Amino acid sequence: MRICSLVPGATEVVAALGRQDDLIGISHECDFPPSLAQIPVMVRPRIESDRLSSVEIDQQVGALLAAGAGLYELDESRLLAARPDLIIAQALCDVCAVTPSQLKQVVHALSPPPHMLTLSPGRLDDILRDVDRIGTAIGQEDAGTRLSAALRSRLDTVRATVGAPAIRPRVACIEWLSPLYTAGHWVPDMVAAAGGIDVLAQAGTASRKMDWDTLAASEPDVIVLMPCGFTVPRTKAELAPLTAHPQWQQLPAVRRGEVYLVEALSYFSRPGPRLIDGVEQLAAILHPASYGRHLPASVERLEGQTTHSH
Repeated sequence: MRICSLVPGATEVVAALGRQDDLIGISHECDFPPSLAQIPVMVRPRIESDRLSSVEIDQQVGALLAAGAGLYELDESRLLAARPDLIIAQALCDVCAVTPSQLKQVVHALSPPPHMLTLSPGRLDDILRDVDRIGTAIGQEDAGTRLSAALRSRLDTVRATVGAPAIRPRVACIEWLSPLYTAGHWVPDMVAAAGGIDVLAQAGTASRKMDWDTLAASEPDVIVLMPCGFTVPRTKAELAPLTAHPQWQQLPAVRRGEVYLVEALSYFSRPGPRLIDGVEQLAAILHPASYGRHLPASVERLEGQTTHSH
């Protein structure tokens, strides 16, 4: 089977189910496992986000969307030449990846037309169900069932480790620093599974812009900084506008030294199997006593604040 996966999380599933050798095309964001580097890239971004600040990225995204232009360019000739049997795409977010409407022309030009699997997960459970759907689509139904069961089992382990906490910390998950955005979709489910209460967003709703008063009014015990698609070093490089804001120091989480940076690119903003790693990281942040007070390697507590144990 010739598979073209244009969704990073789905590409991870295809690889995990033993079909990496069948991948004949991926998107520029499909970077895990690292061995994918040999596979032809079919999609490129129109915004050079590596060289821009958060404010500049937000402005360019807004301008392209307002103009009705896609954020991604599809290499149509390359895709046609690859003659895929299956194309995996997403319909959740125009900012995240190429959309099915962009693919229509290519699909109609191919004969026979490839099968299209379109993913649109809004909740954590949807992502686990998509593992089964991908497994079925690539002829690995049993392996897909086993993988989704293993991921659910890890979630159960987190819930058992955290137990029924007497105190569920109030958690603010921030998906963009400038302007401020809440982290919606599956992130509130992740917080709940890790034994916390998301004070900014409801599960299944889109991430949205918020003002500082909204953040202050949420009175978070813990703040988790997870700018969409960023690594921890990238987030650290963009912190100044956030931490210099006059309301920052007044936030309960900041006063308690409970501000954390996480690897959003791998564990939070990408709907795929490693969201379960993200839940495990959140649980260790929110309930340190249940995890021997050890932070996972990919999590960093924001330094330079007074800290109180909890």
